[in-house]
Amino acid sequence: MREKLESLVAEMIEKRILLDEAVSVFEKKFIQAALTQTKGNQSRAAELLGVHRNTLTRKIAGHKLNGHR
Repeated sequence: MREKLESLVAEMIEKRILLDEAVSVFEKKFIQAALTQTKGNQSRAAELLGVHRNTLTRKIAGHKLNGHR
């Protein structure tokens, strides 16, 4: 996994993707995956992600996410 991540980071830098954009996209995908795994249960998703439920709720709103896929 480390090699994949290093390769992805190198590619993103080469394509001039800014850090803020990369972090935002990663966070959104990470949250969406946790919500999908927990079938939209935000309390369980927050626990999986290691954040407080209120923090997750704020991030979901900020990324304009809803429920699970």
